[in-house]
Amino acid sequence: MNARELKDIFVNFFITKGHVEIPSASLIPENDPSTLFISAGMHPLVPYLLGQPHPQGVRLVDVQKCVRTGDIDDVGDTTHHTFFEMLGNWSLGDYFKKDMIASSFEFLTSKKYLNIDPKYLAITCFIGDENAPKDNDSATFWLTQGIPQSKIAFLPKENNWWGPAGTTGPCGPDSEMFYWTGDGAAPQAFDPNDTRWVEIWNDVFMQYNKNADGNYVLLTKPNVDTGMGVERTTAVLNGFADNYLTTIWQPIIKKIEEISDKKYYDDLKAFRIIADHLRTAVFMIADGVQPSNKEAGYVLRRVIRRAIRQGKLLGIESNFTKLIAQSVLDNQDNYAGVYSELNQNTAKILELLENEEIKFRKTLNNGLKEIQKLIDRQKAVSGSEAFDLYQSFGFPVEMIEEELKRNNLTLDSVEFNLKKQMHQNLSQTLSAGKFKSGLADHSEIITKYHTATHLLHQSLRNILGPHVQQSGSNITRERLRFDFSHPEKLTEDQLSKVEAMVNDQIKLALPVTMETMKFVDAQKSGALAFFGTKYPDTVSVYTMGTFSKEVCTGPHVTNTSLLGHFHITKEESAGSGKRRIYAVLD
Repeated sequence: MNARELKDIFVNFFITKGHVEIPSASLIPENDPSTLFISAGMHPLVPYLLGQPHPQGVRLVDVQKCVRTGDIDDVGDTTHHTFFEMLGNWSLGDYFKKDMIASSFEFLTSKKYLNIDPKYLAITCFIGDENAPKDNDSATFWLTQGIPQSKIAFLPKENNWWGPAGTTGPCGPDSEMFYWTGDGAAPQAFDPNDTRWVEIWNDVFMQYNKNADGNYVLLTKPNVDTGMGVERTTAVLNGFADNYLTTIWQPIIKKIEEISDKKYYDDLKAFRIIADHLRTAVFMIADGVQPSNKEAGYVLRRVIRRAIRQGKLLGIESNFTKLIAQSVLDNQDNYAGVYSELNQNTAKILELLENEEIKFRKTLNNGLKEIQKLIDRQKAVSGSEAFDLYQSFGFPVEMIEEELKRNNLTLDSVEFNLKKQMHQNLSQTLSAGKFKSGLADHSEIITKYHTATHLLHQSLRNILGPHVQQSGSNITRERLRFDFSHPEKLTEDQLSKVEAMVNDQIKLALPVTMETMKFVDAQKSGALAFFGTKYPDTVSVYTMGTFSKEVCTGPHVTNTSLLGHFHITKEESAGSGKRRIYAVLD
């Protein structure tokens, strides 16, 4: 079974259970300050998990594109990936544990679907703590399906609990399904620490709300949220312990072999990093990310450069990234014809990769010269200096060691690793603020800023012209940031007019209303719908008087008079053909 077949069979199974398929959201979160990328299937659905009615109903299924930046340094083993696809189904206050577990068992074991022998399955459930009791209900439902007690393990919160996404919000126990990948029959007893048991699915039962006091209160309408990784499950179903042996990856691997004149097994880590990172870059660029030294653009630049460095270690001296990207775009078993944004942005993807590679190869050559200068001047390179080269020129430590070895020198790895750890600790401290508010944060100030972006968007279109389209938004408790298409810097007069227009709409006390309608009808009605590339058949449309009308998921205030005074604090470039505005409410 290849990845496309797995995705189709999963979606169709849940459609037979009364679910509606919804499209994957963009990798770039809309109006969400907590994360640079969508990193789990539930992220785009948080407003609905918090109680907002979904226009498509209470049973949903999807294949969601995800990026996890925390896994970048782990890429190179058999299972970690930066970009991945997540299968998920959702019950928004509808069915719960009993029905979900029955469906999970049916999908995994029925001959019509994955046809896994139940003897090769094992289950984990939440063991309970001072906040929530042991999840005996889930265990009982698994026993009813025929899973023996010896194959059910109870684990603590760190293993079998999800959420909340922020400091407060929906959360609850989860039940994970594991598949035996070892040789021969599966053991009679399940040992969760045995790595031959591989997790393939996770049922999350959001039955609590963690409030501001830190208490866990039972929800009146609990939700179900599940996640099945396409890459890992495809490998397991085909008997591979190495994800990169599936048809998801093999066209990419073979292209790297062709370009490098080496074989996959000659250097597993380098091949895997190149394949993973350039696939990630393809999807990031398709969703509007451009290489830069900030936030999402920095992550994109990092994965591209890390792939190029690994290519250099394989002896690839000519530009190759766009060739690998083409093998991703042409993959008939998975992506070709599935994601319209890939087809629409093919030329842009290839051009950006080529340009970034040209720039970075110059940087690498400059770095080599710097190493040689240090060696010629000092006859040594300290661990601290080696780390500065690693940071400034993107040199992998292997390449630094190789250059030192050529000059009969060795790297002070203790000092190098100490400097690297200090840098990582600082980076974590600086980025911690991104998670203070966000996915589960529908606080009053976040809601106000979210509403204000609608007024800003329409004001920009009124002042600058209808070519203005939202290309990104980031909201914190302190300010809003709004990215939009426009070819040149705004004048002081234009900024003053935009700011005044927003404040005029606030003073007019416009009512903010929401209406559910077909997407085609929303477009016909004049609702703006520029963010992302796909929309479900039925959407939520928010209207502010007769001034603004947009397809959006919320949250919003009920009247613009609640926003206070709007003030633009900064306007700057956000990349080629894009501008960025920062603003505050006071």
